[in-house]
Amino acid sequence: MPSFPFTVTLGASSLGTNPLAGWQYEYNPYEKAAVSLMVNTAGASASVQLQVTSGSQTIQQRGPVQAGGTAGVTPSSLNTQPITWIAGKGDRLIVSLDETAAATPVVNGLIEIEPAVL
Repeated sequence: MPSFPFTVTLGASSLGTNPLAGWQYEYNPYEKAAVSLMVNTAGASASVQLQVTSGSQTIQQRGPVQAGGTAGVTPSSLNTQPITWIAGKGDRLIVSLDETAAATPVVNGLIEIEPAVL
């Protein structure tokens, strides 16, 4: 199962940061794929917003990211609720992160993609 752990530092008031840009599986190569995404911010930053899209489908509308992570530590399903969905062939997976204040928070994430057996 391909996976991609990431840690990004957002600039103050930055919009549309996509940590998956350039990833080998940014465009789903499988006929159907089960996708799982976990994201959190380091510390208590409540100013980070997340939107997730897969092809033309909005998976998660823009909303707050879970705080309380540790910079550089990959989130796990023990303490971070995964966002899961089925992606179609060729769907572009976009994780769009916005920093809505003048802070510079660190965001950790892990995305996993696996061919779905339907």
